[in-house]
Amino acid sequence: MPTPYPLPEVNLEQIKHLVSQRALDGETVLLNMGPQHPSTHGVLRLLLELDGETIVTCVPDVGFLHTGIEKNMEAKNYLQAEVMSDRLDYLNTVGNNLAYCLAVEKMLDLDVPLRAQALRVILAELQRIASHLIWIATAALDVAAMSVFLYAFREREIILDILELVSGQRMMTTYIRPGGVWRDVPVEFDDAVRNVLNTFPKRIDEYEDLLTRNPLFLDRTMGIGKVSASEAIQWGMSGASLRGSGPDWDLRKKQPYSGYEQYDFDVPTDDKGDVYSRYLVRVREMRESLKIIQQALDILPMGPVRSNNRKIVPPPRSEIGTSMESLIHHFKLWTDGFDVPKGSVYAAVESPRGELGVYLESDGGPKPYRIHWRTPSYNNLEALPDMAEGLLIADLVAIIGSIDIVLGDVDR
Repeated sequence: MPTPYPLPEVNLEQIKHLVSQRALDGETVLLNMGPQHPSTHGVLRLLLELDGETIVTCVPDVGFLHTGIEKNMEAKNYLQAEVMSDRLDYLNTVGNNLAYCLAVEKMLDLDVPLRAQALRVILAELQRIASHLIWIATAALDVAAMSVFLYAFREREIILDILELVSGQRMMTTYIRPGGVWRDVPVEFDDAVRNVLNTFPKRIDEYEDLLTRNPLFLDRTMGIGKVSASEAIQWGMSGASLRGSGPDWDLRKKQPYSGYEQYDFDVPTDDKGDVYSRYLVRVREMRESLKIIQQALDILPMGPVRSNNRKIVPPPRSEIGTSMESLIHHFKLWTDGFDVPKGSVYAAVESPRGELGVYLESDGGPKPYRIHWRTPSYNNLEALPDMAEGLLIADLVAIIGSIDIVLGDVDR
């Protein structure tokens, strides 16, 4: 059966500055790992120089998933462009929407009602937990732990049901909009979220019972893929991949947005900098996200969920069937869009993988003149060669899982 991706050949002339002289002399083996999806969390190619099973050099080769999303967003008006942000890190669609909307709102100086801010926080943290569930499932499966994979996907379904409840979509929600959210949550929302708060702590305990003191898991993760705090900072790493090496950098604390400053939560860290440390940090982060959701749900205020700025925010759907002015207004906003003042802004959020930033530049028209995403997976992947050097191929699979890359977040 033909491969779905053209397999690249190893051209020594092109890569001789990346590998050792031993490879050029034929003393070590050059091996293509990929391009493939299994074990690499997206379509990734790694060029490996091996001495037996020991990794001498590891060179990531990205671009197999490139979609040109940034340029495509520049061809659409600001409202239309948002739907493409869901397709970047497809495990953090709510967070992608939030980063984009924060940038647009910063450009327009657009207000966001308090109820909408609280709903944004609840859904962003639910999305963080869902992403970490995918991570713990696949990272455990990479080192042959099957049970956790099944359990974590069971819990993720509960969160996807909540996303579908509020937006009509399980993954590509586009629920957060400039000026607030698409619509208010239904009456079932409160009970659905409280069910998560009541059941998930014990489920996380189950994951820890299976992994945290499991001697086989410890043997595959402790001391593997180490990166120091200074090295992680130099590489521009962020998220749990950075906090697993010690620094407590979390944008929700350091540069609060959407009202995060009013919530009481800790930033988990560990100082070993290995695969096991990154595992511990993410498990603790799931517990902290539950704390944030509990607080936000308890103080969830009543009131509007969208800005009243009708030049930018479409009218409620309930008005479209009874008001011709609202129908025309809705049509004009979605087809022609709205003009944004000249200037540029940068807005960032703490995604499940780290700092997710949006640079947005306007020329005064209804379409972004320039949009660029600063994605955490790209910077975290850059550190892979240093983390893998001197280890075994089997260890490389565990390291890739531990930095939690999403190739849609890398390639764009």
